[in-house]
Amino acid sequence: MNKLGLIGLMLCTSSLMFACTAVQEKSENMSNTEEMDQNTTGEGMDTATLGAGCFWCVEAVFQELKGVQSVKSGYVGGFVKNPSYKEVCTGRTGHAEVAQIVFDPSVISFAELLEVFWQTHDPTTLNRQGNDVGTQYRSSIFYHDADQMEKASFYKEKLDASGAWDAPIVTTIEELTDFYPAEDYHQNYFNNNESQPYCTFVIRPKVEKFRKAFADKLAD
Repeated sequence: MNKLGLIGLMLCTSSLMFACTAVQEKSENMSNTEEMDQNTTGEGMDTATLGAGCFWCVEAVFQELKGVQSVKSGYVGGFVKNPSYKEVCTGRTGHAEVAQIVFDPSVISFAELLEVFWQTHDPTTLNRQGNDVGTQYRSSIFYHDADQMEKASFYKEKLDASGAWDAPIVTTIEELTDFYPAEDYHQNYFNNNESQPYCTFVIRPKVEKFRKAFADKLAD
């Protein structure tokens, strides 16, 4: 992969002055779904679970891809049952903010999802994306099966060896454990809150750059 080409496509937000956790919190009565997601993937569909910083950004990008049926923001990789957003934001539950993506592999492959994943965040910053800092913002791939684990490991090693980034890739490759959907107000966040400062100054520029870089993969 061409180093300059890939870096030119990366969507950096490190200089922006807004952080996901700085957005005004909603009422504590808005609790997340009581039971963990049971993965209702339809026939012929597959699922990928990816963490690349604030899940609002990740969701906004992947829901625009051709072949993606749905994207759900949630929490995975932790040890606290049914965590709330407030708990996850402490960084003490072990969870990562992720987007769980249901996709049609006959239209878009897992490898193509990984291509978008690598190029729409900085995988070299440990537990950080821009001003969002904490283990909950770790760059992470939660594999659903051995094939996903092998592909994720292969492409990570290939990218590291290519010198695409000046620093080593720190993306974790973790086995999927319990996935807990985030509270309802987190779902489809960008589309429902476009006037919010975080959406205006962080998510929108990321989405616009993504659209230019992956114009051939956008849904109609």
